[in-house]
Amino acid sequence: MLHTKSVWLRAVAPAAVLALTLTACGDDKDSAGAQDHKKSNAAADAPKTEKKSAEPVAGGELKAGRRGTGKFREENGKREITYDVAAEKVHVGTEAEARKLVSDPKDAKGLVAATAWITYTNKGGGVVKDMPRVGNESEIYADGRRGGLLIGAAEDGPGCEDTIDIENWKVGQSHTLCQTYMIPAGAKSVEVHWAGEGQSAPFVWKFAHAGGADRS
Repeated sequence: MLHTKSVWLRAVAPAAVLALTLTACGDDKDSAGAQDHKKSNAAADAPKTEKKSAEPVAGGELKAGRRGTGKFREENGKREITYDVAAEKVHVGTEAEARKLVSDPKDAKGLVAATAWITYTNKGGGVVKDMPRVGNESEIYADGRRGGLLIGAAEDGPGCEDTIDIENWKVGQSHTLCQTYMIPAGAKSVEVHWAGEGQSAPFVWKFAHAGGADRS
């Protein structure tokens, strides 16, 4: 399900605190004009985890809301958690709105913000005490190329949970975490990628891109 209504903006944080650093997206330097930079609380050196369940180890394409299962090491690699993961929807904004999300509007030229709502369910491995990092493994691609992560733009959007507020995540419980990436305004398709440890390829949820035109 792709939302094309006017994108919500963070009311509690000025644009200056939203970091968009410009560089290559994916493997192509001119693909979307933004750097794939993980959130500050990302477990950058945590190894990828192996995937088990009925889902293929190599991941695969899933419909919106369908779940893939994989593993991720939480708490600095001390606890291996099995998660069910499902990209529920993607919201694509406009160029005018994207310019309000960065400190220098020139950085957002030709780009729009795409936000993905992704639901994670703890399926086993123990309780995640606090600050789950599994959401940092999700990425947004546009027309096959990775966008640029917009840090801090999605945590308090409608239906999005801030990892700072999540404590004692028990087996069986679900939380919805959001990611916002900058993508080219003219992209025709949007994909959400997530891979557990040991997967040779990610799970991919595809969404048609029907929005993002500049309506300023």
